[in-house]
Amino acid sequence: MLVKTIATAADARPWALASMALIASLMLANPAWAQGARTTNPEAQAPVVQGLPPAVEAALQRAKVPRDALSAMVVELDARKVNKLSYRADVPVNPASVMKLVTTYAALDLLGPAYTWETAFFMDAPPQDGALRGNLYIQGSGDPKLVLERLWLSMRRLRSMGVTVIVGDIVLDRSAFEIPPRDAALFDGEPWRPYNVTPDALLVNFKALNMRFVPDAAAGVARISYEPPMGSMQLPATVALAPASTPCGDWQTALKAELGEPARIGFAGSFPQACGEREWAVAPAEPNGFAARAIEGMWRELGGKITGSVHDGKVPVGLKPVFTSASPSLAEVVRDINKYSNNVMTQQVFLTLGLKSSGRGTWDSGRQAMNQWWQRRWPLLPAPVWDNGAGLSRDERVTARGLAGMLETAWTSPQMPELLASLPIVGVDGTLRRVNNASTKGMAHLKTGTLRDVTSLAGIVHSASGKRYALVGVINHPQAPQARPALHALVDWVVADAPDAPERVAARAPAAATDAVPAKAAPRR
Repeated sequence: MLVKTIATAADARPWALASMALIASLMLANPAWAQGARTTNPEAQAPVVQGLPPAVEAALQRAKVPRDALSAMVVELDARKVNKLSYRADVPVNPASVMKLVTTYAALDLLGPAYTWETAFFMDAPPQDGALRGNLYIQGSGDPKLVLERLWLSMRRLRSMGVTVIVGDIVLDRSAFEIPPRDAALFDGEPWRPYNVTPDALLVNFKALNMRFVPDAAAGVARISYEPPMGSMQLPATVALAPASTPCGDWQTALKAELGEPARIGFAGSFPQACGEREWAVAPAEPNGFAARAIEGMWRELGGKITGSVHDGKVPVGLKPVFTSASPSLAEVVRDINKYSNNVMTQQVFLTLGLKSSGRGTWDSGRQAMNQWWQRRWPLLPAPVWDNGAGLSRDERVTARGLAGMLETAWTSPQMPELLASLPIVGVDGTLRRVNNASTKGMAHLKTGTLRDVTSLAGIVHSASGKRYALVGVINHPQAPQARPALHALVDWVVADAPDAPERVAARAPAAATDAVPAKAAPRR
């Protein structure tokens, strides 16, 4: 019936029939797209540009940010899919960490919520009398959550198999991902920040070393413990306490940490006793050696011995694993990513999509997989520009209309429950737990994004009347973080089901418009 109707409307011209048949096949192949095409196709929009809600305008003015630094789209998620707000919705903007929303939905859609990663352990000789007279091989597949506890369980399992001493080497196979070396300081000059670490096929504890400082006033020092334990690394057990009257303040700077050497960490400063017990997670120098040091350290802490070294290599062809360690499900991983905006976990997922699509875990294969997925799902919407899929980038771009169109599809998809549950809840948890607004608390599931020149929100808002809306708001401006209240005002407006904003200009915003985003954008957190 659909093809017949289109053919009649095309007046039976052969070229028109061919074009309309192609459109019909796309609509039949993807009913969710067909249902939402009316609102997500830029050419289908009414030729008006709306103004902004007064509270949003006022918040932008207070932050001294021009209204045209904002791109926004709000769509009612009912059968009609009514646009409640469309403001500069076709301008490509830097979304910051809101890009994680696209990457995680792609993963849920392409891999399925039950997908897991496996880390495999191999031996090239059977253990005898407590000794493995050969090598232990550990092969990573990109597990985003090979954390301290799971590493401990794997090393403990080796001990339970009768291995006390490895008379050979521990060989780490990280070949599933092919990633060129990258200077961790390149993005913002802070290479010790865990969010700056590069992904890894054998990513151990996010390449982060957690240091715990506990003051001991009687001894005049703060005692330091480290997790995970690190092999072949000099780590001080204490640091001097500052004078008793010293306020806590910027205690991390006061430590004067020396983090530039791969084999050691030092402290030239002191720790204020007023801080009490504190923790600090850092990415040590030479992050590519983190897995080797952490695995050696954990093995030795459990009483294991090794006569050789821990180094990179490949599993011999034909060798069968003696056991594997499975990651949490993708649904759990996605929840960690979006609730807490974890960059390296997102990049692990992005590279995994490339690996599953092409057999190679590279940045290019990840971008290609994302582009192919987008073009299949939303052929009439311009594809985002991907860099690493995490939003920790100066190059990634997306339009508010594109994000809103994706959310429309996600809302009616089988993956909706997992995606929605992964998003921070306003005033409740994740990166939105500190938002203190009684009228909107618990009323929206939104992914946040923050760079020094970007602030953004995108997700699902539950209004006071019971309606559901897809909301996207992105501000690109040097004062963007100061304008976050404007995005909160947008959420308030949607929750309250306030009247639609008035039309401001009776002209269509060009779909291909581009605005420059400051080239020196860098992360705020």
